[in-house]
Amino acid sequence: MKKICTSLPLLLILATSAFLPGQAPTAPGGADAAKPAAAQSAPASSDPKAAKKADKTAKKVEVHLKPVSHIAFGAGMSSMGVNLQTATNLNRYLNLRASGNFFNYTASNISTNGFNMTGKVNLASAGLSLDYFPNPRSGFRVSPGLLFYNQNNVSAFGVGAPGSSIKLNQQTFYTDSVNPLNASANLGLNTHQQAFTLTTGWGNLIPRKSPDQLSSHLTFPFEIGAAFTGAPTLNMSLLGNACTNQADAAINGASCVNMATDPTAKNDLSLQLNKWRSDVNPLKVYPIFSFGVAYSFSPKPQ
Repeated sequence: MKKICTSLPLLLILATSAFLPGQAPTAPGGADAAKPAAAQSAPASSDPKAAKKADKTAKKVEVHLKPVSHIAFGAGMSSMGVNLQTATNLNRYLNLRASGNFFNYTASNISTNGFNMTGKVNLASAGLSLDYFPNPRSGFRVSPGLLFYNQNNVSAFGVGAPGSSIKLNQQTFYTDSVNPLNASANLGLNTHQQAFTLTTGWGNLIPRKSPDQLSSHLTFPFEIGAAFTGAPTLNMSLLGNACTNQADAAINGASCVNMATDPTAKNDLSLQLNKWRSDVNPLKVYPIFSFGVAYSFSPKPQ
């Protein structure tokens, strides 16, 4: 009896512990360890807004790239023609970007002041830029650069119909019917073939974003700025005969002269060119505006 009384308290303690929830002996990392994790994950699964906010925050985290670890290629349109670009990342704030532009266009049968004109636009340039991003997560940038190749120019050629006129230094010349007047002109936009450039814009060709986002590879950059190419050059030449008297133009009369060799005609042309050059002299910068699309990737696994 004494033995039973001694064992009874021990049996009661064991029975009570068996029925108490969560008090059973467990291995480390079992139910007790899982409970806090479940409590932490519950708000994300039960609150879609919180999960969306967390996902948005994760996308804003900047991804740090190794220097020269990514390459981007882009294409678009610019005020310098069809634009092609390639870039690589130098560090967190800087990209090195090379660009090339080209465009050729010819327009024929342009009629102006009795002249049948053919005009040509020839654009060809290439340069390097250093893209600086004050905030690497933002697309805003400032880009100083160098235009090391520039062959941009506009030219025109025309033949005057008999009796058509051209005014040079207050003197009007009328095209001769026997030896019609031929005019050619060239506007050079490349006085400084190596020119400093400065642009600003939006769009990082090599985004610092999570690689599982499409925007970490595809961007739509645009920029605006100027190339300091100097005042345009303007040249013009005249061949054939022209007359100061309109009546003489039909019969190659006494007032008709060879515009390429007559001293007075050459002087009038020179003075007129000086006036036109003075008019375009303030245009010492070439405007730059471009937009396009670019794709970046890493040649080696990161």
